[in-house]
Amino acid sequence: MKHLLSFLLVTLLAISSLNAQNRNYWQQKVDYKMEIDVDAENHQYSGTQTLKYTNNSPDELTRVYYHLYFNAFQPGSMMDIRSRTIEDPDSRVGDRIYGLSEDEIGYQRVNSLTQDGKDVEYEVDGTVLVVELNKPIKPGASTTFKMEWDAQVPLQVRRSGRDNAEGVEFSMSQWYPKLAEYDFQGWHPNEYVGREFHAPFGNFDVKIMIDRDYILGGTGILQNPNKVGYGYEKEGAKVNRPSGEKLTWHFKAENVIDFFWGADPDFVHTKAQVPNGPTLHFLYQQPVVDVEASEEQNAQFKSNWEQLPELTVRAFEYANEHFGEYPYPQFTTLQGGDGGMEYPMGTLITGGRGLGSLVGVTVHEMYHSWYQNVLATNESLLEWMDEGFTSYASAETMASLFDRQGDPYRGSYYGYYSLANSGKEEPMTTHADHYNTNFAYGRAAYSKGAVFLGQLSYIMGDEAFRKGMLSYHQNWKLKHPTALDFINVMEEESGMILDWYYEYFVQTTKTIDYGITSVIGDDSKTVVKLERINLMPMPLDVFVEYEDGTG
Repeated sequence: MKHLLSFLLVTLLAISSLNAQNRNYWQQKVDYKMEIDVDAENHQYSGTQTLKYTNNSPDELTRVYYHLYFNAFQPGSMMDIRSRTIEDPDSRVGDRIYGLSEDEIGYQRVNSLTQDGKDVEYEVDGTVLVVELNKPIKPGASTTFKMEWDAQVPLQVRRSGRDNAEGVEFSMSQWYPKLAEYDFQGWHPNEYVGREFHAPFGNFDVKIMIDRDYILGGTGILQNPNKVGYGYEKEGAKVNRPSGEKLTWHFKAENVIDFFWGADPDFVHTKAQVPNGPTLHFLYQQPVVDVEASEEQNAQFKSNWEQLPELTVRAFEYANEHFGEYPYPQFTTLQGGDGGMEYPMGTLITGGRGLGSLVGVTVHEMYHSWYQNVLATNESLLEWMDEGFTSYASAETMASLFDRQGDPYRGSYYGYYSLANSGKEEPMTTHADHYNTNFAYGRAAYSKGAVFLGQLSYIMGDEAFRKGMLSYHQNWKLKHPTALDFINVMEEESGMILDWYYEYFVQTTKTIDYGITSVIGDDSKTVVKLERINLMPMPLDVFVEYEDGTG
């Protein structure tokens, strides 16, 4: 009885600790109003920003930080130096930043900044703007910052930029001075090295003035569709574009963590509707998808993009049923960037792909609307909850869309095996910017993160696991959950204590390995003796097959 009581006490303490993780939960709020005037010929723009910042924390704030991401695309930046010195540089970056000329670099230059109408002192440190406040922001109070800035869009190297390899002119992510996140751990003004993001939820009101022959897509709902056209106009409406050389695109987005857009004169725009769900927008180049591809290849790429809307609708339907409903009114799949990258209400993807690859990258980035943009974990600290959960869900969805047989997670398990056997594995608690190699980061975030869910489903059982994933979405959507918040939800659904699993699998590099040491028996009884070879424990299901093939 004494041992039982001790076990129950430890169990209750563990549950209490997990429940306390975010019992007094709060999150900051931002409201952006921005207007930019784009000089498309020189790939520069000037902007004004009004930012209302609400301090919902229990702390008094005397300083704030902004991210100036475009400053990373300059020779000698931290991103440049890291890429040239890390053991295994990203091939998309390499030494390309170091070789950028003056008209190819990126920058965001703040010309003025006020707090509630009064100038504030600020200084730039790489990709971070440090602002000393005139007056502290007290708990529960709001303040308004007004900024004027100029920017140059870098030649596309990583994610954002101009003139990507396929010929798309503007891939515009992280394009504005962006207030850093402040949460229960404090400020997160990480220098940008091409990895992850973390930002507060808020509302965006954005006006983009650009040459009238450009077609745009991005985050939010277009507020002036009948003055823009290009397929955005309401059904049956007459498009009435204002006169002048430029056109203003006015977007609004509510309760999101970021805002992206893209633009090109050669975009075509098509739409699809998810039943009882969002409107889907697709923008890709025509008459050629990829300027570097052959005529025959481009014809196939065009056909693939024409098939993409129907398959994306089916993917959204699957996701809504199995992982929780998408909460926003639209989603935009936009050709651009250098691979695939997620943003609120949309994604930038390269367009010159086979059908399976095109659908696969779209579905993967779509799922980031669940695992990062809605369930907005701190990517820098919890990259495996971002990429791993997305990889798990997208693999399952792709198997359903294309009726694939076999284990959809096999690739993730093989990726994790290669990491575990490489001698380069680091605990998944490693900050995303601080992995020693890109290999270790990638395998941990994508592969081991997906295996984390695969093994958790095995431990909990599929029914409890499925309920847990839906409960996690319902309880934490539009918030910033931590790993222990997730574990807490899964404990409640399963009735199990799961902190041991998190501690072993996430906080260490210990591995699961069991073997059979002996099989001894006669006609009436057989004894199978198992051995734990490596250090991580795991409950086991043992399958016994008889000589006649039954089991």
